[in-house]
Amino acid sequence: MAHHKSALKRIRSSETKRLRNKYYLKTTRTFIKKLRKSTDKSEAQELYKKVCSLLDKLAKRNIIHKNNAANKKAKLHKVMAAVQ
Repeated sequence: MAHHKSALKRIRSSETKRLRNKYYLKTTRTFIKKLRKSTDKSEAQELYKKVCSLLDKLAKRNIIHKNNAANKKAKLHKVMAAVQ
């Protein structure tokens, strides 16, 4: 267990950040799954916009790497383009 005030605060703040990051990642994964399962073209386009926005936010906050976000967006664009 930590003995210093600053170490205790660091533990509390890192736990809060961990839970927040976990929430954002899980939400993004859920929208990605919805996009992959969508069969309607307009719905897929709306979901793609939402997912791109979420991925960009994750990359900006250093939750995922920017190249990881770019790769996911490229793959999802192919999925969205294939929907008819």
